[in-house]
Amino acid sequence: MHRRCLPALALALAARPALAAEIRVLSAGAVEPGLEAAVAGFRAATGQAVRIAYATAPRLRERILAGEAPDLLVAPAALLEDLAPRLAGPAVPIGRVGVGIAVRPNAPAPAIRDEASLREAVRQADAVVFNRASTGLYMERLFERLGLAAEVAPKAKRYATGAEVMEHLLHGTGREIGFGAITEIRLVPALHFLGPLPPGLQNTTAYGAAALPGSGGADLLRWLGGPEARRAFDAAGVEG
Repeated sequence: MHRRCLPALALALAARPALAAEIRVLSAGAVEPGLEAAVAGFRAATGQAVRIAYATAPRLRERILAGEAPDLLVAPAALLEDLAPRLAGPAVPIGRVGVGIAVRPNAPAPAIRDEASLREAVRQADAVVFNRASTGLYMERLFERLGLAAEVAPKAKRYATGAEVMEHLLHGTGREIGFGAITEIRLVPALHFLGPLPPGLQNTTAYGAAALPGSGGADLLRWLGGPEARRAFDAAGVEG
């Protein structure tokens, strides 16, 4: 949506008898920084109330299949495709998020540039911290691919969410290394962000937004697909 369209959108919404009481959004946590900024812009332009709840991809699936019906669902593209029969229409692309590596500020900070240095860092770590959501599932497959699964298993610290991974890293001990969505690592400036996974090992997850049947979130969905939201997502590390 071009900046010139913002007054028109605001006027159109103001002309309605009343704004919807609240637009309810259910979202994956990896896009939280960009989504919060994009929705803040929408609120400022329209005066529309929006409430966002976050959950891991597995929990998003469970909640939608159990009958929960938010106005908008923001989730990995693969999950949106699986849930397509329950959605009101095609998803609007949001962006992609890669996997990053982090340690606490006073922990050893290995230089991870390639597959060999990643292997060495994982082998030297006292604990390997990652989640059980999309990022963690990818890391499981990567450790298997690198022949590290047996070494990682006894020292793996697994959490349901990326936020819990970051909390563990902040207050951990010893030579610990953590893996998570780059956007979630950047939410915790106190952590030492070592960088993304090396080339050839990186995995990016594509995210999108879709309305559910009977949704009152059509205007927000259009906003999330527009240039104002794109700038917010880009600034937060959700790559277009």
